[in-house]
Amino acid sequence: MNVTASSATTPARPFDWFHSLGHKGKRAFFGAFGGYGLDSFDYQTLPFGLAAITAYFGISSGEAGLLGTTTLVVSAIGGIGAGVLADRIGRVRTLQLTIAMYTIFTVLCGFAPNFETLLVLRGLQGLGFGGEWAVGAALVAEYCQSRYRGRTVAFVQSAWAVGWGLLVIVYTVLFSVLDEAIAWRVLFWVGVIPALLVLWLRRSVEDAPAVTERRKKARVRGSLAGIFRPGLLRTTLFAALLATGVQGGYYTLFTWMPNYLKVSRGLSVVGTGGYFALLIPGAFVGYVCGGYLADLLGRKKTFLLFSVLSAVLILLFVQLPYGANGLMLLISFPLGFSTSAIFSGFGAYLAELYPSELRATGQGFTYNFGRAVGAAFPAVVGFMGAGGAIALGAVGYVIAALALLGLPETRGTELPESVVAQEGS
Repeated sequence: MNVTASSATTPARPFDWFHSLGHKGKRAFFGAFGGYGLDSFDYQTLPFGLAAITAYFGISSGEAGLLGTTTLVVSAIGGIGAGVLADRIGRVRTLQLTIAMYTIFTVLCGFAPNFETLLVLRGLQGLGFGGEWAVGAALVAEYCQSRYRGRTVAFVQSAWAVGWGLLVIVYTVLFSVLDEAIAWRVLFWVGVIPALLVLWLRRSVEDAPAVTERRKKARVRGSLAGIFRPGLLRTTLFAALLATGVQGGYYTLFTWMPNYLKVSRGLSVVGTGGYFALLIPGAFVGYVCGGYLADLLGRKKTFLLFSVLSAVLILLFVQLPYGANGLMLLISFPLGFSTSAIFSGFGAYLAELYPSELRATGQGFTYNFGRAVGAAFPAVVGFMGAGGAIALGAVGYVIAALALLGLPETRGTELPESVVAQEGS
């Protein structure tokens, strides 16, 4: 199968992108979709359990913010390492390792006897959490036709909203029937579910054959130094800046959202769930629509559009006066839409910027460098107090818009096959 072939015909059906993947590509899609959805499920255990954890261990809001920041910083290390590993030993094998890693340490977080232990375990969970996205995105992108790549990888990205939604349901049930002192622990223990996916991946999914052959023949693969050579240095720096802005804005908002609604707005568990009942469907629709727009408008225009919308909506959401909960509810859907749609282009865009033997390395580094630097945003908010300070997340989207000035448009291009091909383009 030619994984980068493009057709000149007009698609007859909305889901031709899926049919074009072929049998092996469809399995890769479901593996990456499941891995990222469960990655989201396990990640969200901390934000939703944060108020209970803060009360249980008697920690400050700054220390609570440190839990989120540590996860993101360590996940950046894991993501960079996983990208390098995926270019050396393959996408699927690395995907199995990352899922196993975040599953094990999510469950162990539920047994933490004190804040310090939880901080360490949550950091170790981040090693797996950080690696899964870049590896899964590279795996699926290498099965895609160029004209469908944006929407196909965006559907993988939409799995984040699915896992997030499942976690909200579990959270609402657990915190409604159990005392908070035990409910947050059970929330982490439920994170054992992804272990089942690892077993399926071992049996059913494989790397794209043509890309695997090119990767094995490459003289240098999985090299961090390779993505900083003259031909790729500018791309790497600006792609990392783009990822920093987008993730700084996103993680600031959603690390503190449950705590903000409960503490600053005085909402109950069920009331908080009501906001997410609109915000999460908005996120899912945003992930999907963002991918189609990336294929229609181009990668850069789509990033710019949603950078502006996200910044504006964050400011509106957190600056509404106390008691204006109805207006906040109305903003929830478009807020979830815009802050998620901006992520849709990442998987395809970063894959199109790097050659096959450095693709996962480039994706892993740029995306996770952005995650590490963006992780400082939630910590700052934590020490300043959630309320109005959460609006600082809007600054991240301004940074993302500026980063686009240094990056090329790649819509409709084939994936670079090798470093030599990249240099000659």
